[in-house]
Amino acid sequence: MKIIVPVKRVLDYNVKPRVKADGTGVDLANVKMSMNPFDEIAIEEAVRLKEKGAATEVVVVTIGVPKAETDVLLTARAMGADRAILIVSEDEVEPLGVAKLLKAVCDEEQPGLVILGKQAIDDDSNQTGQMLAALLGWPQGTFANKVEVTGERIVVTREVDGGLETVDLKAPAIVTTDLRLNEPRYATLPNIMKAKSKPVAKKTVADYGIDVAPRLKTLKVVEPAKRQAGVKVADVDELIGKLKVLGVAK
Repeated sequence: MKIIVPVKRVLDYNVKPRVKADGTGVDLANVKMSMNPFDEIAIEEAVRLKEKGAATEVVVVTIGVPKAETDVLLTARAMGADRAILIVSEDEVEPLGVAKLLKAVCDEEQPGLVILGKQAIDDDSNQTGQMLAALLGWPQGTFANKVEVTGERIVVTREVDGGLETVDLKAPAIVTTDLRLNEPRYATLPNIMKAKSKPVAKKTVADYGIDVAPRLKTLKVVEPAKRQAGVKVADVDELIGKLKVLGVAK
């Protein structure tokens, strides 16, 4: 079984986002970029399945700027992916456009399983996996807490509001990862050096003939309001009095 793992290059989670002066978006100039954390979990799960013998090949795919080859795709290959596909796009592609491009990749590669992060930490859309499943007509197991592959059967334990739900999927299928699925391995320096020899296929959006024109327009981006300082109260009566003023207590 071949596994495809889509990944996204995002602002590193340790970096505090800065809004552009004109309010058009987040300033990404001269800041550290890295792989979306949920996608790291997806790669780890795919590599583990290969190590168990349930998969034969792990192919990582990203859509973005050329720099993605030297950071996110290199990291993915160092973690254990066999090869990579870079679809170059200088402009940000919305989830629907990403799903359409991934469908085209799946049509070419014919994977038995696609594993991707449930959402990206930059836009928190949580849409690409579901859209890809709809476009392909494949079953999906989202918010995966556990994944078990036996032949063409993929059993996914999902995290839902009421607890856990188990679904039985027939390959090919789509799985999106949740935080508790696994702990991603660290890309060591020797593996990074070895990863440089693993192939990367470079393509463009035009190669697939897909319209990825944006359908959404960002009107304005603002930073959240700064948290106000708290106040100290002398006793419980004063606390209740203040809560009454705020309408919290009666």
